[in-house]
Amino acid sequence: MSPEVIKRQHDLKIVYTPLHGAGVHLVPQILNKFGFTNVIHVPQQDAPDGNFPTVVSPNPEESSALELAIRKAEETNADIVLATDPDADRVGMVVKNNKGRFVILNGNQAASLLINYLLLKWSENDKLKGKEYIVKTIVTTELLAEIAQKYKVTCYDVLTGFKYIADVIKQFEGEKTFIGGGEESYGYLAGEFVRDKDAIMSCALLAEAAAYAKDKGMTMYEQLLGIYKEFGLYKEKLISVVKKGKSGTEEIQQMMGDFRSKPPSAVNNSPMIDIMDYLDPKCLDRANQKNGGIVIPKSDVLQFFTADNSKISIRPSGTEPKIKFYFGVKSDLNSIEEYEKVNAALDGKIENIIKDLKLR
Repeated sequence: MSPEVIKRQHDLKIVYTPLHGAGVHLVPQILNKFGFTNVIHVPQQDAPDGNFPTVVSPNPEESSALELAIRKAEETNADIVLATDPDADRVGMVVKNNKGRFVILNGNQAASLLINYLLLKWSENDKLKGKEYIVKTIVTTELLAEIAQKYKVTCYDVLTGFKYIADVIKQFEGEKTFIGGGEESYGYLAGEFVRDKDAIMSCALLAEAAAYAKDKGMTMYEQLLGIYKEFGLYKEKLISVVKKGKSGTEEIQQMMGDFRSKPPSAVNNSPMIDIMDYLDPKCLDRANQKNGGIVIPKSDVLQFFTADNSKISIRPSGTEPKIKFYFGVKSDLNSIEEYEKVNAALDGKIENIIKDLKLR
């Protein structure tokens, strides 16, 4: 979408690691095809190896998995770090902050940068015709919906899992145009050709977004702060409570039952203004009407919304013996200089919510 920008910024320093996985050939190839000429490898992690000898877990969500790549970025004064998981469908990103230190972006932040770039370029290239849309999961940051609203692009919500995003693409095939989508767990997609999360494509587009920012005299970190200043500082956190065995399953069911029957009237001194129970047909009807007719199926998920724009989502994991709590809070950011102060205040707000829910 920005070939001239990439020509000017072709030597953007990109440290890439496949974490011993399948991206080792495809990601450097696509970066090269896009025009990037300065892709720096992490040699210890290039060899495909199912034992993953250099990491405790080959998961780009884990900061420890990115240690070698960040070290290489520091040695080479790189612009960004990209790391894909073993099957190359999810990608983690590291950028330089305003103090020159490398910081790991979470999935919501990377998704916001990616969607913002996609919509910006579609707008600049006069490709927005009123039938475009993005898709996010219900536990992903609401910042994506805010960005979409700016460009008059529809944002649809779906349950956690990329199969639901693919379902929406199939439903609108030939009628509307899917620009991009994602989920907070580091999975992203652009365009309709691939119908699953795709780290290969995402790496190329995130690198292009970084080149675009650099061409404007900014880093990706500064771009993110600019988004926060425009739309508000959105802060998210995930807590997983592990409950193993048969008794653990029963405990999780009990926790969900308790939250349904006795939901809090307020958290962090902010009144509850809405509750969404995705097992309740009335709530589902309301959600589907709000969601432009995209049907959200029944699911064991609860969401609490408060007067101060906090969102709490609770759902048992479908693959592990745990119950997940997703926290999302928001505050205005009047100036970039206030970022650290406002960010810390939002951290405190999340901690207060966690205490109110007796998870600490």
